[in-house]
Amino acid sequence: MQKRFTLKLIASCVVAAGSLGLTGTALAQNTIKVAAIVELSGAGATAGTNFYNGMNLAVKEINAAGGILGKKIEVITSDTTTNPGVALGLTKKAIDQDVFAIFGPVFSGSIIVSMKESEKAQIPNWTGGEAANITMQGNPYVFRTSFTQATAMPKVARYINQQAKLKSVAVIYVNNDFGKGGLEMIKKALGATDTKVLGEVSTDQGQVDFSAAVLKAKQLNADGVFAYVNEDESARLLRELRKQGWTKPIIGETTLTGQKVIDLAGDAANGAIAHVGLTVDAPVPAIRAFRAKFEREYKYVSDHNGMKGYSGIYSMQAAIEKAGKVDRVAVAKAMKGLKISTDKYPGALMDMTFDDKGDLDRMSFIVQVKNGKQEVVDTVPPLSAGVAPAAKAASTKK
Repeated sequence: MQKRFTLKLIASCVVAAGSLGLTGTALAQNTIKVAAIVELSGAGATAGTNFYNGMNLAVKEINAAGGILGKKIEVITSDTTTNPGVALGLTKKAIDQDVFAIFGPVFSGSIIVSMKESEKAQIPNWTGGEAANITMQGNPYVFRTSFTQATAMPKVARYINQQAKLKSVAVIYVNNDFGKGGLEMIKKALGATDTKVLGEVSTDQGQVDFSAAVLKAKQLNADGVFAYVNEDESARLLRELRKQGWTKPIIGETTLTGQKVIDLAGDAANGAIAHVGLTVDAPVPAIRAFRAKFEREYKYVSDHNGMKGYSGIYSMQAAIEKAGKVDRVAVAKAMKGLKISTDKYPGALMDMTFDDKGDLDRMSFIVQVKNGKQEVVDTVPPLSAGVAPAAKAASTKK
């Protein structure tokens, strides 16, 4: 009797365990688990927090609309503390958690380290990092939500040479993967023009005092300065340039004129000019709608990083729907040559195309800070449009 009872109990436990296993599998299949491995503290907190908030806004919208192929997105959040070693460890943890995709890190130094693990695990990895070598290593699972420096810097160089008409510049850059990659690419792009780089001034990530760096740049006696440092450092650099009486053009890339930089720099930001791949001030209906939604949700104005996270989630949706299944390898293949139209995916913000390396191409902008706000002064078409960007930008100047 006791033996029969024991056997029945064991059988019941096996059935129960099997049922739980089936239920757990069903639940897993009904969700798309995404790891957000981002800079929520440390020197990259501004970039990482905006990226993360943009991601979550897109996830909220997609889930409310029924998900992707009927499956809701689940986000697992981790803070890299802007440390490449921490980012690497968190990526390994995400792999152990069997995530479908990884978003982040945003800083180039961290993604360059961590993406090797996501590649080995065949996990699609979207990043806001801009260093050119991220997509030059043949990783078929890494995709950008921003321009590569190899795409952006020729556009900046054309502006410096053909529109600003500067004969010489001093380059102030941050000595990390992001900054060194930008330095290499702007020198290469300007090398094809008659604008000379008179000198390079290196600064540190998280640097507070820019007095010596600005003094070195002034002593070069260039016609302008090209500034390429991270967001928080950009504000300090702008303040120091104005403090030391700099009146010549200050030109940079996206990190120079973000709203957080403008808020921190105050009047010192006025007049700064940058080429930006994304700006909430662009005269594009989908972007204006995003700005309003983001501001309602988070009570502040998003910078370009928020747009990167937001559009990145929608590019994942487009790739999954193109593949027709939630399969990592199939989705990674679907990303190659993927064309996304805002007619079908307004969350993409602008029409864009991904190449076989994971880099994207789309319209971009030249902005100038006026009265504490970005103002779009030129529109630069995608390189794939077959129109010389500088010529097209000049024809659309407002």
